[in-house]
Amino acid sequence: MHLGRTTLSKFLIQELDGRDESRDLAALLVDVASAIKAISAMTAKGALAGVLGSLDSENVQGEVQKKLDVLSNTAFVNTFQRGGLVAGIASEELDDPIAVACSTPCQFLAVFDPLDGSSNIDVNVSVGSIFSILPSPKGREPVLQDYLQSGRQQLAAGYALYGPSTMLVLTVGRGTHGFTLDREVGNFILTHPNIQIPIETSEFAINTSNERFWEPPVQRYVAECKAGKTDVRGRDFNMRWIASMVAEVHRILMRGGIFMYPKDTKDPAKPGRLRLMYEANPMGMVVEQAGGIATTGRKRILDVPPDQLHQRIAVILGSRDEVERVERYHQEYDTGVDQRYSSPLFKERSLFQ
Repeated sequence: MHLGRTTLSKFLIQELDGRDESRDLAALLVDVASAIKAISAMTAKGALAGVLGSLDSENVQGEVQKKLDVLSNTAFVNTFQRGGLVAGIASEELDDPIAVACSTPCQFLAVFDPLDGSSNIDVNVSVGSIFSILPSPKGREPVLQDYLQSGRQQLAAGYALYGPSTMLVLTVGRGTHGFTLDREVGNFILTHPNIQIPIETSEFAINTSNERFWEPPVQRYVAECKAGKTDVRGRDFNMRWIASMVAEVHRILMRGGIFMYPKDTKDPAKPGRLRLMYEANPMGMVVEQAGGIATTGRKRILDVPPDQLHQRIAVILGSRDEVERVERYHQEYDTGVDQRYSSPLFKERSLFQ
């Protein structure tokens, strides 16, 4: 395998060799790359293509849609419908899944966030796409319940980053690998094989404007990072925040770090901010296959059983040492081990004592 000239197609043929569904899965991931190329071309033109700005509409999440949100969604939907390899598709931008007619029994369902970080579009900051491929039921058209599979069931997952260069990062359960789009020839070329997230890090990414709403374990962790050398960590940390999950995760894959969008009390009706099916599960698989950890703080993300298509969840992922520390702080909080941050439910004369 000659690094720099191994195309996505060649890589998938080699990587998936021997699996019953390998040929169709490889072809499906090539279709995904085709949609990504189309979105990359639109984002690269920006205002020249008239794709900036918002529409007078909201998606199912109650978020104002950007023009490029809708165009990116259309690029994915059209690609999957023409490809004939998926039995159904579900998008963050659509209320309900769409069944796709297949001439032969299709083995896959496609779940995706067509444009992550769209609040950055109009200021020319990196955005991306996230996708997840799940097995489809055999012998019948998929129904809503068929999409509600845990992250462990994913056959493939990944993301595209539309930055100074366009990159496709994916996993088929055998490590995490990065490809860069060679615009001159129109191919994705393997440039980052077998990505491994550094175990240790001195960078954390979180939106500190929500600090007053965080649970005590997260407040404790961030306070220690900000205190740096003067506190228990004994070293200084840098904070990063791009407001694009794709860009945050990509930086962590390249040089380590921890990304946190934790549960908070800002909207008590929401157990988290990010979507389990469209964001947390695919990114969780990518991160785990690169040697990192993806958790809610209390449970492995890939083990969370979905109960809604647009379900939200807390997300903490990245370098193993830091994520394990945050998990430990949650455990100490929940069990009352750390009295400074213990849950009132576990104090004397409380519900559990």
